[in-house]
Amino acid sequence: MSSSIDAESRPVPLVVFVDAENVRRSAWPNVSPSDLVDLVESWAAREDVEPRVVFEGAETADDRIAREAAGEERYWLVTSDRGLRERAGGRAERVVGGGSFLRELRRSE
Repeated sequence: MSSSIDAESRPVPLVVFVDAENVRRSAWPNVSPSDLVDLVESWAAREDVEPRVVFEGAETADDRIAREAAGEERYWLVTSDRGLRERAGGRAERVVGGGSFLRELRRSE
């Protein structure tokens, strides 16, 4: 049985929000959506972080990232979108450009 002290002593996971379309379109030829997800998941497993690769859906990716980031204690933001950086980057521990992040993913394959 785990105590509340055990739960309180666990580190807060680092969430990495990835603006998927921004990252996959940062190189030519564009990275396919499935390849991007695979690259991010492999990287995240090595880095021990919780990835959230966000594509457009019922709401825009920017709206979803901004909304979800507001509820996170620790997160990074991966995007080159200036508007999204303004909306969600203020509390981020780190903001990484889409192209830089994609190069890192490819280096660490």
